[in-house]
Amino acid sequence: MGRFHRHEDGTEHDHDHDHDHDHDHDHDHQDPVHEHGDHSGYVTGADRVVVLESIFAENDRTAAANRRDFDEADVTAVNLMSSPGAGKTTLLAETLRRLQGRLRTGVIEGDIETSIDADRLSGLGAAVALINTADGFGGECHLDAPMVRSALPRIPLQALDLLVIENVGNLVCPAEFDVGSHASAMVYSITEGEEKPLKYPVMFRSVDLVLVNKMDLLPHLDYDLAAFHANLKAVNPGVAVIETSARTGAGVDAWCDWLSALRP
Repeated sequence: MGRFHRHEDGTEHDHDHDHDHDHDHDHDHQDPVHEHGDHSGYVTGADRVVVLESIFAENDRTAAANRRDFDEADVTAVNLMSSPGAGKTTLLAETLRRLQGRLRTGVIEGDIETSIDADRLSGLGAAVALINTADGFGGECHLDAPMVRSALPRIPLQALDLLVIENVGNLVCPAEFDVGSHASAMVYSITEGEEKPLKYPVMFRSVDLVLVNKMDLLPHLDYDLAAFHANLKAVNPGVAVIETSARTGAGVDAWCDWLSALRP
């Protein structure tokens, strides 16, 4: 977003940068692409800030409308996020199997392209609606509230207890956009490294629960689980944590209990 920054409380500001520093520039500016990268595609200043503020404001209005619809239908919505390859869809598939007969569940599946993940979730007792962000949404790397709203006519809200919004795999943008959910969770794989909470604090700070996945691989990795927990505590000290393995099913019942506890 260039010099525009949105805080976690929803406030935004523009980072104005005065280039009249009190030091001499003795380096050559003749090759700006080589020295500083090609910034020709970026526009900074008040106009850009106004546009971004408008985007967020419209998104937040639609998110509120989504939440009202969920509340009127007595549906609890959860925004489920992760990086690509963290095991989110595999874990969700096992979750749907275990929730059958316990919670009436629907899924909004977000992907840039293909129906691969949506197909994996079909036949598991949940209503599934696919959003491909490449189809009319500019190939966005996240779901936003208007995208989620576009999928609601394909979800039987009145017949559901729980709606899981499986966001596009990305540790950055999904954390910035309210989609109208009541709670947020993320799947983090131990194969990603202990430092991820420090490198992507907005994501780890924005969620109510972190599912530490692929725990079955721990004996085979040079991974410091204690260091990860310390890093997570540094950015989000109050977050709930469940250690899981989508492959073995470890921790999935605790995750299902967490989802059930969200219900009134």
